[in-house]
Amino acid sequence: MEVRVKWVDGMMFLGESESGHAIVLDGPPEIGGNNMGIRPMEMLLIGMGGCTSIDVMQILQKARQEITDCVAEISAERVDTIPKVFSKIHVHFIVTGKNLKEVVVARAIKLSAEKYCSASIMLEKAVEISHDFEIVET
Repeated sequence: MEVRVKWVDGMMFLGESESGHAIVLDGPPEIGGNNMGIRPMEMLLIGMGGCTSIDVMQILQKARQEITDCVAEISAERVDTIPKVFSKIHVHFIVTGKNLKEVVVARAIKLSAEKYCSASIMLEKAVEISHDFEIVET
């Protein structure tokens, strides 16, 4: 896999993926940015959230769960010293659907966290990651 990050101006960069997509990254004004794009550490969390969400949806669909929505709310804590790495990441899934089985949702999240999600499994080597979920019936 290859990506490209190209400087635009100030602290703004354009990230380009191998699959042909692009995203603007930028810093806050206090470091010379214009706040016109996502922060790199936010992008890291979004990437992890996307990875685990795709896994969970695939597993739930294969289990024939009637899903109408799936949201992963991710919160993270960072250390105060430089480098300001993450010390804790928590993923809260809100799974909405009809006749969803709690045991199946729990299993999907566990399988993603422990077997399938490359991003989570990689980050877990350095960061404490926790998960929980709620089911919303429609």
